[in-house]
Amino acid sequence: MKIMGILNVTPDSFSDGGNYVDIEKAVAHGKQMVIDGADMIDIGGESTRPGARAVTLEEELARVIPVIKRLKAEIDIPISVDTYKAEVARQAVEAGASVINDISGAKLDLNMPKVMAESGAQVILMHNRPHSEEGEIVQLHEEVIAELKASIELVTRAGVSPDKIMADPGIGFGKTMVQNAEILKNIDHYHDSLGVPILLGVSKKRTVRALMESDDVDMLTTGTVATTCYAYTKGVSYIRVHDVKENKLAINVMENLKEQLL
Repeated sequence: MKIMGILNVTPDSFSDGGNYVDIEKAVAHGKQMVIDGADMIDIGGESTRPGARAVTLEEELARVIPVIKRLKAEIDIPISVDTYKAEVARQAVEAGASVINDISGAKLDLNMPKVMAESGAQVILMHNRPHSEEGEIVQLHEEVIAELKASIELVTRAGVSPDKIMADPGIGFGKTMVQNAEILKNIDHYHDSLGVPILLGVSKKRTVRALMESDDVDMLTTGTVATTCYAYTKGVSYIRVHDVKENKLAINVMENLKEQLL
């Protein structure tokens, strides 16, 4: 299992909003995550938490491009851009990103599949269906898998190679707490059904609080580490987390135990 470290260069993200809006702090944090064991850094310039303010194209570019350029020159692991805007993705790849992480599954910006294909980047397609726009999810696994398959087909038709695709079931996006837990419990089914590596992003989300049965924010890292260990047993390929070091050490434990048991 590999780790995607979260680097939000936003003032309003739910966990680390405002911590890394300064470019020097952002770059320093990115470099520290590499030291701590990250395999990829995911840079986002627009918060996707419920109720967050949408940002303009220009504002998002101003936040992410300078950080991508600096980190590209100073780290040697892949850089991902977390965006649903095709132009942000295009310029991010030009600046040094090699992964496009789209929370809309390449469905929100009609130009995104083409940009993904022409860039040659690896792509992460997340499931996201807001209740207010398309109705509630009823047949959970069937609908999420079908919609992720539609995203995969959308980008492969545009020219993205299937071996460059990962899927994210979108924990916390357009789903109830019970549904989020059900996806976690059955996450191995998503890999089997989609045929692509699975990325899981549950770090410090409300789902973790619900599973812990506690609102103690100081313990969210512990709860997240527990989900990482569970995801390891289910064959998840990547986890997307805020706290790289703690999750890396947990993965080391799981890997060493597996070696001892085989």
